[in-house]
Amino acid sequence: MTSKATTTQEYLENLPDDRQKPMNDLRDVVLKNLPIGFEEGMLYGMLGYYVPKDMYAPGYHVGKEWTPLPFINIASQKNYIALYHSGIYAQPELMEWFKSEFPKHSKYKLDMGKSCVRFKKVDAIPLELIGELCRKMTAQEWIEIYEGVIKK
Repeated sequence: MTSKATTTQEYLENLPDDRQKPMNDLRDVVLKNLPIGFEEGMLYGMLGYYVPKDMYAPGYHVGKEWTPLPFINIASQKNYIALYHSGIYAQPELMEWFKSEFPKHSKYKLDMGKSCVRFKKVDAIPLELIGELCRKMTAQEWIEIYEGVIKK
């Protein structure tokens, strides 16, 4: 479910009551743990954390209009809260680390799709693990991985 909100505040205010606390908690963890260089804003109808134009002018290569280079998105979907982390899918070592650490932080089975981690138990999001994941890659490292692995 993509939102038509134009600001992060509007997005958060329009969430159902049962999603407000988990989404705000997840947002707080991302903001507190992302390295300097990333910015927050609305991207693809979700809360987005991306490399801004002044740091990476080419932006994301998909689409007709210029888009900042996305890194993390979080969204309240119909049946779960989703974490989209581009770095985890571009760097196999990071994916393996996350998969091995997840059971140490959650009693629930890891539910990963092709591009997201789904949290169906919204009151049991492993925030400490998400914070650690956010710290694993700088904006400059993400640019280098993007240019070397994805943008060919």
